Amino acid sequence: MDLKRISPKIAVSPQIKPDDINAIKAEGISAIICNRPDGEGADQPTFDEIEAAARAAGIEARYVPVQSGMVADTDVEAFGTALEDLPRPVLAYCRTGTRSATLWSFHESKKRPMADILAATKAVGYDMNGVARRIANGGKTPTDTGDAKYDVVIVGAGAGGVSVAASLVARASDLSIAIIDPADIHYYQPGWTMVGGGIFQASDTAKTMGSLIPRGVKWIKAAVAAFEPGNNAVILDGCRVVKYDRLVVTPGLKLDWAAVEGLEETLGHNGVTSNYRYDLAPYTWQLVQGMKSGRALFTQPPMPIKCAGAPQKAMYLSGDAWFRRAVLEDIDIQFMNAGGVLFGVKDYVPALMQYVEKYDATLNFFHNLIAVDGPSRTATFKVAQPDTTPENVTVEFDMLHVCPPQSAPDFIRVSPLADAAGWVDVDQATLRHKCHDNIWSLGDVMNAPNAKTAAAARKQAPTVAENIVADIAGLSPTAAYDGYGSCPLTVERGKIVLAEFGYGGVLKPSFPPLLLDGTKPSRTAWFLKEKMLPPIYWLAMLRGKEWMAKPERLKVAAE
Repeated sequence: MDLKRISPKIAVSPQIKPDDINAIKAEGISAIICNRPDGEGADQPTFDEIEAAARAAGIEARYVPVQSGMVADTDVEAFGTALEDLPRPVLAYCRTGTRSATLWSFHESKKRPMADILAATKAVGYDMNGVARRIANGGKTPTDTGDAKYDVVIVGAGAGGVSVAASLVARASDLSIAIIDPADIHYYQPGWTMVGGGIFQASDTAKTMGSLIPRGVKWIKAAVAAFEPGNNAVILDGCRVVKYDRLVVTPGLKLDWAAVEGLEETLGHNGVTSNYRYDLAPYTWQLVQGMKSGRALFTQPPMPIKCAGAPQKAMYLSGDAWFRRAVLEDIDIQFMNAGGVLFGVKDYVPALMQYVEKYDATLNFFHNLIAVDGPSRTATFKVAQPDTTPENVTVEFDMLHVCPPQSAPDFIRVSPLADAAGWVDVDQATLRHKCHDNIWSLGDVMNAPNAKTAAAARKQAPTVAENIVADIAGLSPTAAYDGYGSCPLTVERGKIVLAEFGYGGVLKPSFPPLLLDGTKPSRTAWFLKEKMLPPIYWLAMLRGKEWMAKPERLKVAAE
């Protein structure tokens, strides 16, 4: 907990946890305002969890969510109403505290000098000069000038962002590069399936962000509010402006827990879990270990989602654990898939079906999770079979593993960079924006028709770096991304079906069939997943060492 007192009546802080509530009470705080929408981060407790802990400690809590960087007049009004209603002193929190400090600054600007506001926020580490400019400019943040300027600005410090920064530094160390990301922790998300299967510890999948940003790259610890490509500008939380010559957009995607009615309230309780959240993956393994009989549901929402195989990986590893403990015959495994096929690349389906049969799992296609009642342990699905009238079906469960619906982040969907579906609109080969020549995108947020996996970002980062360097030199794009993605399907402890494919489902194996046939379960592939891929991620991919990821030549350029 990092509580910062702006005044005797209000403090702000980054994200708090339920375990922090007693310390918050000891600081004399009487009420809490949450300004962070649920589901914004992979390690974020829900407001319901915070509220329950606060209520138990005699502290009032209020939910006033504000989308990252999008402080509107209505948000300021709601924040002011909460301040008036709640007992003082109040603690307001968001991801970093910036949104809360911004809301307070706008609220106070109606009754105290801006100089006093700037001094109070600066004293606790928040720069509100951008707020002052926005107020002075009639409510709009001017972008003709900026607070900082870089040759390349990268939005997002996940797998794609750090990798492309490292690849750029390796090619052109004299570039001024900045990465914008508010997160303190960087996660190796492909490891969470293994956490949920009892193979990895959750702590092994996390490192501090500061330890991973390449040397010489500026880390701007802030959230993005908006893009103004016409002025080569990015607007940040607190209304600060960063200018660029070239921009890379790679913030990942949004896990929309709230899209399923009742889900947020019961996550981590009542047998409801998800390997898509850092703090819940250990709960998955806890449930698997404790289950001896009953029904286990595993859900998969409509595409696109990150790592399309992850929902069934959880099913296979759970089934394997129950098989090894000789309790499988008393457990009813049901796979509830909103889609119509087990896996999108048919070459891998026969091997997967062997394990569906081994674990006696029932495949329920066109079943989309729409509601969860945790206390009653029921899940409701919208069943929309082709050429039939959709109907809702409610199923009882003892364990429910949820893969949440997913979309582009809100600040991307409403931006001029997005296509009609909300994803960053790029050329699928060069990953350059279709309308803005000095903008590129990679990772889960862009609209190329590839699988959204870390393995895809590993191939995309060198492609983007190569094409940016070519653009700086005045050349046309030289590198092409072929749609490569990889999904190591953990079908049992010790064996993996290593799915590797490109655009159109074309198989893209990295190894000769005699060494590793990806269409069959393999111990070699398990060794690769368990022992090789984590160090390759941390020590190669994130450091610009492009092992087996050298960019392919763009055919047009080669000719």
